Amino acid sequence: MSIGNKSQSTQMFRLMLYQRALHPELFGIQDRRTIEQPAYELEAWLMPGGHAMRFQAGGQCVTEVVTDQDLQLPERGLLHTLPCIGEKEHDENVEDAVRFVAAVQTENLSDNLYSATMAEMRDFGIETGAMSYEWTDEDGVNLSVLDIQRYKGEIHAQSYHLLAPGGFVLRTQSIFEIV
Repeated sequence: MSIGNKSQSTQMFRLMLYQRALHPELFGIQDRRTIEQPAYELEAWLMPGGHAMRFQAGGQCVTEVVTDQDLQLPERGLLHTLPCIGEKEHDENVEDAVRFVAAVQTENLSDNLYSATMAEMRDFGIETGAMSYEWTDEDGVNLSVLDIQRYKGEIHAQSYHLLAPGGFVLRTQSIFEIV
């Protein structure tokens, strides 16, 4: 597949927000982490080139999914879909119990910048104890990193998905906050 076709496939990335939990069998989970605080629970899953985070608080469940896979994800409970192209932001209150804020940014890097960013993100993942999964395919080395900070009434998460075709990098920043 040519780089032109690959960069077209990276435009399939999307961030989806659900008002429900999703079953783990829908995803090729490579790493999993659960964070429990008195006021909330977060379960995070890292997949090749994507992630999912389920946040439960105040009787509400909100799930963020970022993927480029053509998964057969349910429509039930889907609140919003945000294409991950360029720079975008989304802010939503769910049932006046959970506020969800997300920002996405994509870029295509030259080979040198992609290699430098890959090395930087590997080091970042190790230094912060972030969830990380690296894999090699016919196009090169790829990396997904999910870093989560917990606070008393909220979660902050940053993801970095680096894909060799076209030096594609997707960054997301998400906040789940108890209202």
